[in-house]
Amino acid sequence: MVQIALEINLEYDVQHADGADFVFNIHPAVTAHQSVDDENLHISQPVVPQIAVEPSTGSRFMRLHANAGPLVVSYSATVTIDHHLAEPDTLEEVPVRCLPLEVMPYVYPSRYCESDRLLKLAFSEFGGLWPGYSRVLAIQHWVQRRVTFASNTSTSTTSALDTVLDQVGVCRDFTHLMIALCRALNIPARMATGTDYGAPESLGPPDFHAYVEAYLGDRWYLFDPSGTGIPMGFVRIGTGRDAADVAYATIFGAVQSKAPLVRATASTAAGFTLPRHCREALSTVAASPVSSSGCAQFDGATAFTGTSARQLPN
Repeated sequence: MVQIALEINLEYDVQHADGADFVFNIHPAVTAHQSVDDENLHISQPVVPQIAVEPSTGSRFMRLHANAGPLVVSYSATVTIDHHLAEPDTLEEVPVRCLPLEVMPYVYPSRYCESDRLLKLAFSEFGGLWPGYSRVLAIQHWVQRRVTFASNTSTSTTSALDTVLDQVGVCRDFTHLMIALCRALNIPARMATGTDYGAPESLGPPDFHAYVEAYLGDRWYLFDPSGTGIPMGFVRIGTGRDAADVAYATIFGAVQSKAPLVRATASTAAGFTLPRHCREALSTVAASPVSSSGCAQFDGATAFTGTSARQLPN
């Protein structure tokens, strides 16, 4: 069990007289394996935020309208994570016919993860590998070898396909590429956001972080394609198809932003473990029942070598 003290401070200057609207995704999600205690929110302006929870992922979104002038949003919480650990060799890929229906959106291409354009690459590099956790891990290692981490090397429009060509990016770009390659092999994959616990100081001050969850067996397991942090210390905040779903702030209006201040500190108190790299597969969500339709025919030791076709409206 891991406990993280989380602190987030966001500063803005709203420049239009009519103000601006904000949607924040900075509250840690509450899941079967992650609980949130002692949270505090302070907003410098006298505004009343609206907070909603996305039921399927536990993501919490906060919307507010800010007036012209400075806006400071400060949030802190104590987060306890009781990871589900599994032996990697026991985790098999799930054929499409057996996937829970709520998992299906994470097989499709999305705005930043053009898996339909990476089919040939994915099957050339990974199609012959044993299906399961080891193949997803091979995709992670391939991305880490092919892409160099460097700050300020991508933009808000950089996609997985761009990263294949540029071979450089930040955690978001590593994540998009790994997700796209997994989906090209019909492995459901999605983006999760948190903080970069364990990242070396040489990469700059602590920041928000993006990583991958792949669906194997009956639940979502964590992978860190940029390799910059320690997954056991990642606090789950947002979950979505790609970065379009999980921005920590979405702004509607004329606003100048400062760099976020983020801090995640692990508890050393008795009963808690300091986050460390481990060989076991980690998950922070509950298991999902697989579909019973046709699943008795599935042999987990048989690699899927087919591809997918999409029929689109004219």
